[in-house]
Amino acid sequence: MPPAVPVNSTAAALLGLLHGGPMTGGQLVSAAGEQFGLFFSVTRSQVYRELPVLTDAGLLRLGKQGARASQQYVLTAAGKRAFKAWLAEGGEAEPVRSPLVLRVLHAGSLTVKQRTELVRDAKQAYTERLAQARAAAKDTEDPYEKPVAEFAVAHTRAMIKLIDSVPTD
Repeated sequence: MPPAVPVNSTAAALLGLLHGGPMTGGQLVSAAGEQFGLFFSVTRSQVYRELPVLTDAGLLRLGKQGARASQQYVLTAAGKRAFKAWLAEGGEAEPVRSPLVLRVLHAGSLTVKQRTELVRDAKQAYTERLAQARAAAKDTEDPYEKPVAEFAVAHTRAMIKLIDSVPTD
């Protein structure tokens, strides 16, 4: 059996989603938002950039062509091996990549009005996200989804605590 092709996190996210069956790019974007959008963002442009790369590498193959030229993608055996290899290599500490944290770091460069708006808008967005995260944590009993859902709650609470600590005056 040939060695697994190394993949990045975005590619691995797509390969993981395709374990459930063939999907189009649009379906992958929607599924990514639903399944892990609270803690790992995948943009439409990232999905459509990765799909041909994964296909050329033999990790996906083209499936049925749908309406309006939508194209299904199907996970191959090589794609399954690459995903498993990616899963097994994890465990390292990863940096937080948050535009909001970066904005807070530089919030002293904003006017009082701009800082107040940043804090207000962020608080509203994270309060809504906290409700979603709590619902997801409550709705699952899966032994792998549950700790991830609880992480999303804890992370969102930490972001709200950060937001609340930003001086606006």
